Amino acid sequence: MTAGDRDLTDPTRARDVDDLEAGLKEPEFENLSIPEKLGPATVVVDDHKIKRFAFTQDDHHPWHLEASPFDGRRIGHASLLGNDLVQLFTTVYAASRVVGLHTEEQLWFDSPAFLDEEVTLAGTYTEAYERRGQGYVVMEATATGADGRNILRHRGVEILRTRPGDVAGRGSASPAEADERVTGDVAADAPAFDAARPAVGQVLGPLDKSFTTEQAAVFSRIGEYVRNIHNDLDLARAGGLRVPIVQGQQQFGAIAELLSRSFGAAFFAGGWLRVKFLKTVDVHESIRIAGVVTDVGEDRVEMQVWVRRADGALSAAGWASAPLPDTNRK
Repeated sequence: MTAGDRDLTDPTRARDVDDLEAGLKEPEFENLSIPEKLGPATVVVDDHKIKRFAFTQDDHHPWHLEASPFDGRRIGHASLLGNDLVQLFTTVYAASRVVGLHTEEQLWFDSPAFLDEEVTLAGTYTEAYERRGQGYVVMEATATGADGRNILRHRGVEILRTRPGDVAGRGSASPAEADERVTGDVAADAPAFDAARPAVGQVLGPLDKSFTTEQAAVFSRIGEYVRNIHNDLDLARAGGLRVPIVQGQQQFGAIAELLSRSFGAAFFAGGWLRVKFLKTVDVHESIRIAGVVTDVGEDRVEMQVWVRRADGALSAAGWASAPLPDTNRK
């Protein structure tokens, strides 16, 4: 680790507002400087990090805990480093003073991260704008392996500081006016996804989840003494919420799990996922993750994906693609 690096995942780093956060900027829209460098930071994909993520996502796939098709080596979950990239802003801004909302996440999956690999994270705030009275900021970032290869590329959009209860229930009839609409509606007799013979209309999943208070808290850095609306009841209620809410990135991880289970190794080395977060999900709330194939090309499968809450509303919706396995390519 260089002198300018910060380790975002060291559980021994107490996040005392008057001590370790001294010198960090207040997370206010007015304090943004565009472009603004974030990081670099280093993380080690050790056994603890993988098992912690497996707990938060309830995803104990043997590729992460035993051996994978990548030379038999253990690998991290597809979106294991996604939250580390999102949290890069805490190398500049005070983490425990953040009350914001993640509105969009996009990841390109270039390579798996291997057990005990040291990964370098670096990013930039590239754009800031105001919409509907809220200040939005765009981050672009990368996770780079010890050998210099790309592991993940990230683009995220976040409301930097807000009162979550005032915007959390707005939702949207469509994830984005200019994007292909994702409804999450499929025919009752739609065929299940077949990785050997993918076809338009095939349905991925469903994958059912319910993130507990403990899972959401660990995912949202309670082990680093960070307090936020995802792991602290008092802060959640101060933000106009009934209980803590599940981080959007945690829902994103559930969609990535569905895709990695559907496409296997191909998704870890060529997948893409873009998700818009539409409504909040409370801790312990049941959700269902699913998708549908919208196009099958020469070497890739295109999909719509979504997360549906127990009340029927979509909490997240987006688009994904993955390479066809070599045996399926035309």
